Amino acid sequence: MDKQMQLIFAAAIQQRRLLRVEFTTRSGEERSRRCVPLDLAPSERAKIKFYKYHMWDLDSEPRPHFLSLSPEQVIQLEITTEPFIPEQIVTWTRKNPWTIIRDWGSLS
Repeated sequence: MDKQMQLIFAAAIQQRRLLRVEFTTRSGEERSRRCVPLDLAPSERAKIKFYKYHMWDLDSEPRPHFLSLSPEQVIQLEITTEPFIPEQIVTWTRKNPWTIIRDWGSLS
């Protein structure tokens, strides 16, 4: 797992900034999306618990949805200047559900 990408991802969470994510789909297509970074953690639904980048994909059609990418799928992460408000995205959280520490008020 690329340490630099992990640091960029964590910084975007802590700064409450959107990411520009370039990645490869499972079918091999390259895509670029604006995403809210949520966490870097094993997928709860997966049988094999590998760490994945979990994000809210704002550019997906027909509407935004959850996006989980393995580190091998991520080509590039770039922090944008565009902020996000966690309370507008995270509506499902339990107390302290995150792997990456952050100051998101009651969502932390």
